[in-house]
Amino acid sequence: MTESVERMPTLCIGILTLNEAHRIANCIQSAAFADQLLVIDSGSSDNTCEIARELGAQVHAYPNWQGFAEQRNRLLSHVETDYVFFLDADEVIPEPLRQEICRAVTSGEHAVWKVFWDQVAFGRTLNHMAKSSGGVWRLFRTDQLLGYEGVVHERAIVREPGTPVKTFQARLSHHSRETVYGGLLKLAQYAQLGAVRRVRAGKRGGILRGMASALNNFIRLYFFRRGFLCGAHGFLFCLLVSLECFFRYVIIKYDRPVEGQPLVKR
Repeated sequence: MTESVERMPTLCIGILTLNEAHRIANCIQSAAFADQLLVIDSGSSDNTCEIARELGAQVHAYPNWQGFAEQRNRLLSHVETDYVFFLDADEVIPEPLRQEICRAVTSGEHAVWKVFWDQVAFGRTLNHMAKSSGGVWRLFRTDQLLGYEGVVHERAIVREPGTPVKTFQARLSHHSRETVYGGLLKLAQYAQLGAVRRVRAGKRGGILRGMASALNNFIRLYFFRRGFLCGAHGFLFCLLVSLECFFRYVIIKYDRPVEGQPLVKR
C-alpha cells in the first residue's frame, strides 16, 4: 500500500513596483526561492515589467493607483500559495533571512512574522543604527490575511486578532535612499501621502506641529537609534526622514488635501 506524502506548504513573494528597472532584478533574484513570484505594477513607464517577466515573475498592472493598501489587496487576489511574503522593490532578501523564511513556511504555523531592516542609504549600510521599535509584518498564512488598509504605512488586517507574532532574526536590506535627489523625491511623495492619511484621521496641520514632529523624529533616529554613529550618511538619512514628518503637517495646512483628490504615486 502506497503511503500518502504530505504536501509541503508553498510560498508566494509579492512585490509592488513603479519605475524600478534599475533595481528590480536584484530584488527578484533574492526572492527566486519562492514557489510563486508576483509583481503588481502601478503603471511603470520604464521596462520594469519586462525585466520582471524575464526573471520569471507573474506581472499584473494596476495603473489606477489608490494607495499602498489597495495595491497589496490587489496582489492578494493573485496569490495561489499557503503563505505570502511582501517584499518592496527597494529591498533584498539576504541568505540568512531566506533560510528563516523557508523554515517558517515549512513549519506550517498559524502566525505572523515581522522583520527589521538594515537601512542602506547613499551607498552605505547604516549598520550602527538600532532596530526600529516595532518591525514590519511581512509573512502571513494566506488564509489568515484579510487585507490591508491605509494609503501609506498601511496596516495588515488578520482574521484572528490574537494571532502570534514572531520575529525574524536576520534583517531585510532596505535600499531606501540611493541618492540625495531620490531621497528628496521620496520625501515629497511620502509627505503628501502621510498628509492624506492624517486628514482622513481628522488631524490638523501647521508649521509648529510639523516642527514638533520633525524634531521628535530626528532626536529619536539620530540619538536614540544611534544614527550619529553612521557619520554623514546617517545624518542625511535622519534629516530626510524628519523633513518628511515636517512637510506632512505643512501640506495639511497649506495644500489642504481633500477626499477624492488624486494620490501621488510613490
